[in-house]
Amino acid sequence: MSHTVDTLPLRQGLARGWTPRHRHAGGYAAIVLRGGYLEAGDAGRRRVSAGEAILHDRFSAHANSIDGQDVQVLNLPLPGDLVSPAHFVKIGDIDALARAAETSLQDAVDLVLADLKPLPPPAADWPDLLAEALRSPSPVVLGDWARNHGLAPATVSRGFRQAFGVSPVRYQLEARGLAAWRALAGGQPLAALAADLGFADQAHMTRIVSALTGRSPGAWRRSNPFKIEAAAFA
Repeated sequence: MSHTVDTLPLRQGLARGWTPRHRHAGGYAAIVLRGGYLEAGDAGRRRVSAGEAILHDRFSAHANSIDGQDVQVLNLPLPGDLVSPAHFVKIGDIDALARAAETSLQDAVDLVLADLKPLPPPAADWPDLLAEALRSPSPVVLGDWARNHGLAPATVSRGFRQAFGVSPVRYQLEARGLAAWRALAGGQPLAALAADLGFADQAHMTRIVSALTGRSPGAWRRSNPFKIEAAAFA
């Protein structure tokens, strides 16, 4: 399972190479100020460049491939209750945003959230199609999916891990765990929720949600974190 990163610098230079899959406990926006890179995460794969941003939900995970020099990003914390309406977005004026972030993180976040312009979907290769299928509620039998797309199961398993930094089975399981965490606000009985999302049983769902978020579904519900709250900006 990917390791969890709790804090990020406001401005960050990304070193050339492959950054292994990792998970962030808090939601944040990564705004590309200079250069560009490929992200492979819970929202799929996309190459982003200067003036574009990736909105990461709480507990989301991704790997990065940086093939250029001098890649600079601005990391802004997002409200804890936000589920991103769009994961890959265009930013109108990154210079104004960077200046705002130097004096007020809240003002900078407000600028990002005030006018989200979703980027058009990128061209999809077979790893992207498989990732999309794995994120859906419907079960995916990897061997059947591979044969239906004219691929060998071993090729699919190996190629997906190379593209996303995790196996297809693990990717699907983590997607279900995050879907379960987001659905806790709805009040559905946990056993029914586990069945709807394809877990073996409630205990199975509890183990996955606990591993991804650090708390069980029952503990999340008792703490009632899903009400609308203002984010705390350091």
